[in-house]
Amino acid sequence: MLDYFVRNREHLEPWSPPAPANFYTLDGWRARLSENRQELRDDCSLRLFLCSDGGEVLGSINFTRIARGPFQACCLGYSVDARREGQGLMHSALERACAYVFEELSLHRIEANYRPENTRSARLLQRLGFVAQGFSRDYLYIDGAWRDHVLTALTNPAQLTPV
Repeated sequence: MLDYFVRNREHLEPWSPPAPANFYTLDGWRARLSENRQELRDDCSLRLFLCSDGGEVLGSINFTRIARGPFQACCLGYSVDARREGQGLMHSALERACAYVFEELSLHRIEANYRPENTRSARLLQRLGFVAQGFSRDYLYIDGAWRDHVLTALTNPAQLTPV
């Protein structure tokens, strides 16, 4: 993971919130992965990594802020290696990951938000069936300023009763 984020730092920073101080350190990633495991046990998040056959990390998919009860929803975030952009890797991975979240985690809604100028994400989410829900001004602090976002969501085609 550390290698992936160091290698893609310049590629990802314009689209990501500021990284914590220890983000680009091995100790930081050990702690982060331990926290991720606990979040999974607590049913708060699901963090997936796309890897090559040789084990090189090529991307990440994060389903966070999992809410149960009558909402049954989560937020989606993702990134792909700069060298793999435009090859369909993320589309394929997100199709499978969203199906898993709907079928295995029984969630009803996945929300994904993107900056309006990020046309790659806009096209990707649209191809996956995400529907624009609105526009939020000054939504997240990214790349040194509060940035606007387009809000989208994908809902589970199966009619599930919340548990």
